[in-house]
Amino acid sequence: MRTITNEFMRERIAAGIRNTKRGNMSYRKVIVNTGNLPNAEGSAEAIIGDTKVIAGIKVDASTPMPDTPEEGNLTTSAELLPMASESYDVGPPTPESVEFARVVDRGIRHGNIIDMSRLFIEAEKVWGIYLDLYVINYDGNLFDAGTLAAMAALATTRMPRFEDGKVIRDASMKRMQTGNIVTSCTFAKVLDKMLLDPDSAEESIAKARVTIANDGNELHAMQKGMGGSFSPAEINELISATFESSKELRGIIKKSIGD
Repeated sequence: MRTITNEFMRERIAAGIRNTKRGNMSYRKVIVNTGNLPNAEGSAEAIIGDTKVIAGIKVDASTPMPDTPEEGNLTTSAELLPMASESYDVGPPTPESVEFARVVDRGIRHGNIIDMSRLFIEAEKVWGIYLDLYVINYDGNLFDAGTLAAMAALATTRMPRFEDGKVIRDASMKRMQTGNIVTSCTFAKVLDKMLLDPDSAEESIAKARVTIANDGNELHAMQKGMGGSFSPAEINELISATFESSKELRGIIKKSIGD
């Protein structure tokens, strides 16, 4: 049955028809909400179609890395909750969850979202930013949903104070200063078609995948997945599509954070 369904999907995609009746370079409905986790310093949820990811931010005093003694730390982790998909299970981090966290982290880290030098507190003490991603429901394209949720959560994060050796969290906390707004666009290659924002069914028959992160002016990260390949011409085409599609995504983030 799965083989028949996959072949039917390939035939439809070859004819230019997607399950969701959208264009090859179109997203499903995208929603971003902030403030979902009241006990976190920052939080947001991103919904793309039926995929839902929640990002939570905790800020705490930590020890700097040896090679950057005057800069803060950013740590990103991801959890693929069993309720999100029948293919997820409890236990140690899976290769999929590690890849998810790394792809989101790379776009944010290289996008200069946070000036890490501003997180310095005192000698051998800096602020640590802990970004946790939770997949609540999976229907394809975790990377873009994760980046949207992470970016909105960081943009609304409120910083505690460090006084007399203690971390102080109270009503006076102000928003952390952030710079660029980075988004990512993920494409799946099915046959010879490039599909933006693949759903889970499209991902299951894709032979290659690429995620491209940018801030509207510059590319900041690119991650290829699966065993297939993209030609240089195809990559250039997808880079152009990324810059165009990211305009809408940044607008959604700005609206969610009140900018």
